[in-house]
Amino acid sequence: MDSNPTSILLRPQFERDIAGGGNGGVVFNPSVLRSQASIPKAFVWPRCHRPSAIDDLDVPVIDLAGFLRDDAASTARAAELVRAACSSHGFFQVTNHGVDAALARDALDCTDAFFELPLRHKIRARRTPGSVCGFSGAHADRFSSELPWKETLSFSYYEAAAGERVVLDYFSSTLGSEFERMGLVFQSYCEAMKKLSQVIMELLAISLGVERSYYREFFADGKSIMRCNYYPPCQEPELALGTGPHCDPTSLTILQQDHVEGLEVFSNNQWRSVRPIRDALVINIGDTFMALSNGRYKSCLHRAVVNSRCQRRSLAFFVCPREDRIIRPPPGDVSGGTRLYPDFTWAEFMHFTQRHYRADTRTLHSFTAWLLSSSPPRYSSL
Repeated sequence: MDSNPTSILLRPQFERDIAGGGNGGVVFNPSVLRSQASIPKAFVWPRCHRPSAIDDLDVPVIDLAGFLRDDAASTARAAELVRAACSSHGFFQVTNHGVDAALARDALDCTDAFFELPLRHKIRARRTPGSVCGFSGAHADRFSSELPWKETLSFSYYEAAAGERVVLDYFSSTLGSEFERMGLVFQSYCEAMKKLSQVIMELLAISLGVERSYYREFFADGKSIMRCNYYPPCQEPELALGTGPHCDPTSLTILQQDHVEGLEVFSNNQWRSVRPIRDALVINIGDTFMALSNGRYKSCLHRAVVNSRCQRRSLAFFVCPREDRIIRPPPGDVSGGTRLYPDFTWAEFMHFTQRHYRADTRTLHSFTAWLLSSSPPRYSSL
């Protein structure tokens, strides 16, 4: 942590982008870019970040069948695997997780259908400044260099009043009534992800020696984020990245990969691949849960690489608490002694990562310094 909180750098390029409304002209249109011999300079990453030969990450694959039926021996084994992985790099995979395989395929098919639309249709859902929801092409609305070679569509999910379907309403109101089926598929997918996230929260609590229901109840009324990622083929994949190195500021990520490799994690000073496993879902710890565990569980640097042969798709469900929840470790052994981070709300942390800081390995430390500084105001809502 910086000893002087006022020395926090609000990335100069980021500040200019916020003030100037973006990068002044880069538009990520895969159908146009594909015909060019080389990629634009804005998509070229520094040599130190470029893809390189890597090994596989040692990611445990946890069969949840025994845990879901309350088998004591299976639960103990699963908790031990989670504890080892999350204490090291924060990644594990789960199988027999209860998410219908046909629903997962439908969600990926709907992802294809959206990103195959002409750009003029996709930008009807364009993300507004400061928001996490909407369509984005290469995050060119926020940054002007080291742009990711991808398109994203993000939207919120939370359990609303009876009869209200927030995802379906988002698609119908933003894109039109003809996208109702797509909205229904993603509504069902988000509901399945929320149900699974509650299972994972119970397993995390057991692995940390916390009351089994603690994290499940903490996140029960949260407002999570669903993100569809599309990585088109890239003619110079050795120069580009699909997603730059970052740590997730959220609490927990549930990722569905397709069959194409691309996810990499920085562990033991080396980039390592997390290979897709059929019908398995990748789980990783985010910064907010790292704070909730007082640093015992790690939010690790990861990225996505691209290739020249085929497209890659993924679906990321980011589990978040309610905006006004106070982020602090639960009482008991999980605190591990000295507190590493002050109390904060999810709204404050989200505001910081969306408006002031491009997420990296020091996000939590930089946020702590920003929060404790007397100059910037604190925010209680997004």
